[in-house]
Amino acid sequence: MTQILSIKSTKPDKTVTLTDFAVVKVREMIESESDSDLALRVAVRPGGCSGFSYEMYFDSQIDDDDFVDVFDGVRVVVDPQSAEMVKGSTLDFKEGLMETGFSINNPNVERTCGCGNSFS
Repeated sequence: MTQILSIKSTKPDKTVTLTDFAVVKVREMIESESDSDLALRVAVRPGGCSGFSYEMYFDSQIDDDDFVDVFDGVRVVVDPQSAEMVKGSTLDFKEGLMETGFSINNPNVERTCGCGNSFS
């Protein structure tokens, strides 16, 4: 008797979710660049007060093992190592008197530093 094993994919449903306002802002920024084939890369790097920090930038190179999610035409790319630390996160754009810019709500974070730029 032959037993067939199934292997579950470890890819999360969505690595990072963008709010509608974040999609608009990312799209505006991509459209202002000369290369319209860019994707927003979200990564986690060692460093900062608490151990890790977020890195976001536009990238045209997408590796075969990257996770790619699309939100109304905006591509978000996350490398496999970062995906484990940001899965389930929401990227928002806030525009107000006290704060303006992108913010990440990450349910995997156990603590952050006072500057708000690093986490563990």
